[in-house]
Amino acid sequence: MSKVRLMISRAVIRLVDDALKVQGNQVTMLDDEARASVERFQEYGFTSVPRDGAEAIAVAVGGSRSHMVVVATDDRRYRKRDLKPGEVALYTDEGDYVLLKRGRIVEVKAGTRLRVDAPEAEFLGNLHVNGQITCDGDVSDKNGSMQEQRETYNQHTHGATPQPLPRMT
Repeated sequence: MSKVRLMISRAVIRLVDDALKVQGNQVTMLDDEARASVERFQEYGFTSVPRDGAEAIAVAVGGSRSHMVVVATDDRRYRKRDLKPGEVALYTDEGDYVLLKRGRIVEVKAGTRLRVDAPEAEFLGNLHVNGQITCDGDVSDKNGSMQEQRETYNQHTHGATPQPLPRMT
């Protein structure tokens, strides 16, 4: 009976080795029972590195406390709270998050920068920007590029008048 009772334990993450094929965790359980090399299984497609002090559920494989694995982690210090039923969030300890909200709204909060690395990004709707837009390439719409408009403006005259100054660059 004691072996069955000790198969599942609450644990505290103390150290993480994320360089392994399956993440390794150092954990403490029960009365400071320490385990130095506990594999942490994560859901396919999702990965994280818990902070020291995060809580976990550790399972003794085959009832052997010498073969523990972590199957779930949480960190009450940073967990995003007050979500509505059905909402889902991906979050960090720094306060950044991706929130899938009710009403089919996706909210992203990045403290310093949101970077999208793709050969092409497509928005199938209106785009509203509350701030500056900077572009390192050419800007075009259905009527042509801004560079074409600059060239047309810089070359135009009104009769015998000179080309406009200052020139658009």
